[in-house]
Amino acid sequence: MKYVLVTGGSGQVGTELGRHRWREGWQAVALTRADLDLGDPAAIAAMVSAGHDGEPWAAIVSAGAYTAVDKAEGDVVAAWAVNALAPAALAAAAQGAGIPIVHVSTDYVFAGDKDGEWEVDDPVAPLGVYGASKLGGELAVRTACPRHAIVRTAWVVSAHGNNFVKTMLRVGADRPTLRVVADQRGSPTSAADLAAALATLTVRLAEDPAAPTGTYHFSNAGPTDWHGFAEEIFRQAATRGGPSPAVEPITTADYPTPATRPANSLLSHRAIERDHGIQPRGWQTALSDILDELLGAPHRENKA
Repeated sequence: MKYVLVTGGSGQVGTELGRHRWREGWQAVALTRADLDLGDPAAIAAMVSAGHDGEPWAAIVSAGAYTAVDKAEGDVVAAWAVNALAPAALAAAAQGAGIPIVHVSTDYVFAGDKDGEWEVDDPVAPLGVYGASKLGGELAVRTACPRHAIVRTAWVVSAHGNNFVKTMLRVGADRPTLRVVADQRGSPTSAADLAAALATLTVRLAEDPAAPTGTYHFSNAGPTDWHGFAEEIFRQAATRGGPSPAVEPITTADYPTPATRPANSLLSHRAIERDHGIQPRGWQTALSDILDELLGAPHRENKA
């Protein structure tokens, strides 16, 4: 058996990596904070060196992160420790062990001021602590381990953890009308779909020394904004007996937050499609799978 060390095992992506059906002979070992302290470089090095079940690790997926975007503005050291120093330690340990590392990053490394999709080589200019610390993690991985894939993603949602879909369903069940930001664009990302892409990259990098490395983007396909996303959530939820409140559009200025969000988080998939043949499906279809898990399948109308 080939084992993959996965950090952030209790997060959305880590959970899905643990649930994902890996190729035969491969298994993810999703480590939580209780299993591995990402703020302790020595513990990281020891974990990588020890291997699992008597076998050396075949690869590392760095999915653990400090994701509290607003809290990070006042918690700079902790954000940098988890988002930059931990990936540095993981990448250094991967290089020492002769194995690849796949690292999850974010659209927040960009300023969000571009009209079209962000390409992997577009200039980075994070707007806050979270984005800056994640960019630090990218730089650490690039410099410490040549056999790497950095995968930027955005708007991650799933049937577990804290995310926009679950928040909308919870709040929408109590209120007849919701006000949702309509001037931030992006593409939602199913954590399950992202996990599948990460698994594909991990196995290929581990098995093929000639496999392309570098920086990639992954989200589900198709643009929307938070308001449009909310409307689609409730449209699909209504077919499953879920809430269907009215959704009113507002601007970012109407909903101030400590951290500045990118106005445009649309990510180009050209690089990951070209190098690894990964083609994301539409976000509406991915959302349907999540709602199936949360609310059940859509109700069929009885026909006479």
